[in-house]
Amino acid sequence: MAQLAFANSFWETYDRLEKPVKAGVRKAMAKFQQLPIAELYADKGLHLESVHNARDPRMRTIRITDFWRGVVLAPDDGSDIFLLINVSSHDDAYDWAAKQLFTVNTATRGLEVRNVVAIEQLTPTLAAAASEAPELLFEKHSDTVLRGLGIDDQVLSAARMITGEKQLDAFGHFLPEDQFEVLQYLAEGFSPDDVYHEIVASRRPADSGSTVDDSLSMAIVNTHSRITLVSGPEELEEILSKPFALWRVYLHRSQRRVAYRRSYNGSAQVTGGPGTGKTVVALHRVKHLLSQNPEARILLTTFTNALASSLWENLQRLLDDDRLLDRVEITTVDSLANRAVRESTGKGLAPINDVEERQLWRRVVNKLTLPWSEQFMMQEYRHVILAQDISTEAQYLAAKRRGRGSQLRGEQRKLVWRGVEEFLAELDRRNNKTHLQICAQAADLISDEQRFDHIVVDEAQDLHPAQWRLLRAAVPTAPDDLFITGDPHQRIYDNRVSLRSLGINVISRSSRLRLNYRSTAEILSWSTKLLGSEPVEDLGGDGSDSLAGYRSLLSGRRPQVMTYPSENEEVTALAEQIRSWTDQGVPTNEIAVSARFNVLLDKVAERLNADGLPTVRVKNRPRAEDNGVRLATMHAMKGLEFRCVAVVGATAKAVPFDKDITPEELDPQQHRNDLFKQRCLLFVACTRAREELTVSSSGTPSPFLPA
Repeated sequence: MAQLAFANSFWETYDRLEKPVKAGVRKAMAKFQQLPIAELYADKGLHLESVHNARDPRMRTIRITDFWRGVVLAPDDGSDIFLLINVSSHDDAYDWAAKQLFTVNTATRGLEVRNVVAIEQLTPTLAAAASEAPELLFEKHSDTVLRGLGIDDQVLSAARMITGEKQLDAFGHFLPEDQFEVLQYLAEGFSPDDVYHEIVASRRPADSGSTVDDSLSMAIVNTHSRITLVSGPEELEEILSKPFALWRVYLHRSQRRVAYRRSYNGSAQVTGGPGTGKTVVALHRVKHLLSQNPEARILLTTFTNALASSLWENLQRLLDDDRLLDRVEITTVDSLANRAVRESTGKGLAPINDVEERQLWRRVVNKLTLPWSEQFMMQEYRHVILAQDISTEAQYLAAKRRGRGSQLRGEQRKLVWRGVEEFLAELDRRNNKTHLQICAQAADLISDEQRFDHIVVDEAQDLHPAQWRLLRAAVPTAPDDLFITGDPHQRIYDNRVSLRSLGINVISRSSRLRLNYRSTAEILSWSTKLLGSEPVEDLGGDGSDSLAGYRSLLSGRRPQVMTYPSENEEVTALAEQIRSWTDQGVPTNEIAVSARFNVLLDKVAERLNADGLPTVRVKNRPRAEDNGVRLATMHAMKGLEFRCVAVVGATAKAVPFDKDITPEELDPQQHRNDLFKQRCLLFVACTRAREELTVSSSGTPSPFLPA
């Protein structure tokens, strides 16, 4: 009987297939495990056949349906392992298979693939550019050095003509995975010895000798990071029933060099737009750190409980070892702060939420007849006083109000401070604190027993300086102390931070991911326009961030943008759209509806349930496999992803929401910040979609929507 292996490129396509095609895949795969190899080639239903003019003679296609074909790499070394590479339409499958060549890397011993036709076609263009370039990217490295790192003759010839990093990135999509990473490391200034330790030594089988075993079966076994080998029918059924669970923790080659770098000499930062795999990189960094130190205690932290729950589920899939999981704590920064204060003081805490805090500020403003709104006072307290850890009037009078556009003279600051004192006194009378106050207190109280060896932070863009001070206090300054991932374009809480001022320096240890693996190019292009042209401050607060070069290699339908005369008509159309998606085979747990407010979601739930479509609230933290269309506010969509997303109620009254916008005459800078925060909120909701996105409104649409 044949053995089956699945390349990660297969998982990339499988989850997007409709039900009849998936059924065809299951049927075809079952035959591989039921029939002797000789009968596989004779089976008329499977129709296992060679690819005409294929660059790799082992390439085969199999029949999935009348229209769909699977691409398979067949053994030619006497083994019984067949590698399923992808599933696509008939013509695309044959065209793709004819151009690919699979080889064994001479250094890592892993199986890798290249588009050999594209490399041959692009080589003359590289040669022309190289002949006019003042210098070449890899000219300081000898052929011997490059070959020792696994660069073969074809790639070496091309590498000798590459003039810069941008050209390497553009060309790299066609190169073998391990070889491209080697070239990326060298281009970034790593020494050949460092590259050997980071890539070759970490992937090369421990028992490999000087003789290269280039058999397909051995290469598949050696490439466990990119290939899944299935041992039997039960494992096959399990793996095909939950493919996207595996896809969530799959690491692409552009991400691997960041996640599995042997060590960073201090804190490190990874940024990138939605869908670039920052969370997956964070998970794999945890795995790497666990392997480097068998005694290490690691904190994996994020912003919300829902995100923490998702991180836990995916880390379980990745590690599959309770002994490793026992050394990882996954929690929110606020929960970490609560525990640290409780363990240090022996007192329980009762933090107030944002709504309660705003109400308390309103009472303070009314009681003291302050000339500012409760929103202004709350922002001043959060973004200036708590952000800078200010505890006295004198400190506040001397403070720089970074990010605030309104000027406050000395007497005005004294009046603000009176309001702050009244706010704090009222909290004391109630025995309450805000979450950020608890974080600030925890940073001062955290003990050696409560500290970690490493901290990995996901969704870092929404953390407040008080939360960063806690994280800085919770891990000693050392190599690999903090590993930070985030995207300032998804900043929905307007927390501006200078990491360097807080003792977190990521200079020269920052990486940016530019390739979106989640959404189609059509969804990505449309959603990016929601952000407008406002400059975006980077995560560290020391410069600006850009989505330049941010792209997707996936294609699909353009987002649908619709306006209806009434909300009832909008909800009716939504129900019809969701029914259309389910009729196409999309499970309800892969569909999400997002709105600015819960009031509209209540109406959506009532209508969908009446139509026999089950619904589940994301705030209730359902399991991934739980049935039901996901309903979530735009805030709650952060960190999630679905095959199909419908954003409803995208009106001019909801996005932007006037009560969340500081009047321009009061503070023009904060006014711009508030508007951009609302843009980010809509951007986050829309970029959760992998395949299809609809955006609707009743009445006047949001001014943020592209024409």
